[in-house]
Amino acid sequence: MVVTPPTPFLTQNRLLRALAPATVQQVLLTLQPLALRLKDTLITRDAPITAVYFPLDAVVSVVSTLADGTTLEVATIGNEGVVGVPRFLQGSSMPFTAIVQVPGAALKMEAEVFAQAVGEVGSDFYGVLARYTQVWCTQLGQHAVCNRLHRVGERCAHWLLQTQDRVGRAAFPLTQEFLAVMLGVRRTSVTDVARQLQQAGLIRYQRGVIQVLDRPGLEAASCECYGLIARETERLLGPAHTEECPGEGDGRSA
Repeated sequence: MVVTPPTPFLTQNRLLRALAPATVQQVLLTLQPLALRLKDTLITRDAPITAVYFPLDAVVSVVSTLADGTTLEVATIGNEGVVGVPRFLQGSSMPFTAIVQVPGAALKMEAEVFAQAVGEVGSDFYGVLARYTQVWCTQLGQHAVCNRLHRVGERCAHWLLQTQDRVGRAAFPLTQEFLAVMLGVRRTSVTDVARQLQQAGLIRYQRGVIQVLDRPGLEAASCECYGLIARETERLLGPAHTEECPGEGDGRSA
């Protein structure tokens, strides 16, 4: 049985939060809450996209797999958007795979229902989805620049900051395997970079869990790409309003 999510759930996703109240009431009826597990595959390469997902505190990697088996992340999606943008662009599939990188909660909408909502709910839903698509394109473009020009340590700080923004807390699970895919480097390089950030007192990394200890320091260690993407996302979708979870450290300074 599909359970309609309570309205506060929608405020955890920035795309949904950007909708007008009247639109929210219509969209609310089409969403199903679910828990995403680590490495769950939400969209398979070249297969029909049967549903779209609005992450709340989960993070999803969109990865490309080459003929030799090499896997590289091309985009990351969290509480700022939706997994399944090609359906909005009237595409039925994509040449990438979407895999859960950080487990957590999300809201699911069947693809047929999503397509109907885009056409019938009104211009507000369509407009917000279009603005998010611009955010996604910005991320894709800046990702290419980042991978080409910036050092691994800077890129790692960038991705850790983005992940913290998306999960909304200072500590989150993130394996070296996923970090290597995110950064397009070997796991040994990830180990070296994580050690350097830990020795600098910026993070704590233990048993697959990262805790951000010094947010301003991590921002200073990051490349400019983090700030550029964050500003563009805020301009198009509004502020993040990310709050620290009770009982956690203050690893989120303004």
